[in-house]
Amino acid sequence: MLITYCDMTLGEKLRYLREVEGTLRGLARELSQQELARLIQKELGKSISQSYLSQIENGARPHLTNPTRMLLAKFFKVHPGYLVDDPEGFHNELISDLGAMENKLDLWLISGAERFRRDPELQHALLALARHADSRMCLILAGTILENPGLAERLMEVLKSPPQKRMPKS
Repeated sequence: MLITYCDMTLGEKLRYLREVEGTLRGLARELSQQELARLIQKELGKSISQSYLSQIENGARPHLTNPTRMLLAKFFKVHPGYLVDDPEGFHNELISDLGAMENKLDLWLISGAERFRRDPELQHALLALARHADSRMCLILAGTILENPGLAERLMEVLKSPPQKRMPKS
């Protein structure tokens, strides 16, 4: 599934976020609106109805109240400014804010994980990167490791071998 990140409506963004969240939670499908409402109640202690979510996604409610925007932003871990319709001709590639770039990177990693779902190890690695608080740093670290000949292979060997028992000092 190809996702374009320009000229998205609020409803399209909410549907996309439900899809991403479902993937992050290992469901291999999007969260339903009902599941989203239940999770928000369970995890944040606030309520939002399935019918309200449906109205947002169908365009019947093109704008959110500030409390609802803040609630959804907190749940999906996105900037509250993301939860509005994009202006015509908008391209988020122009955003230079580091936090927005981090969110874009995480969405890209999640999208990649979805594409590689038939390779569980790769899918797991991409989702682990996306979940990390600083996925950008993780990718830079991976690049640095790969620039050192043989280091990646040595690290994999160490990480995949069973832990060694330490001998007591005499």
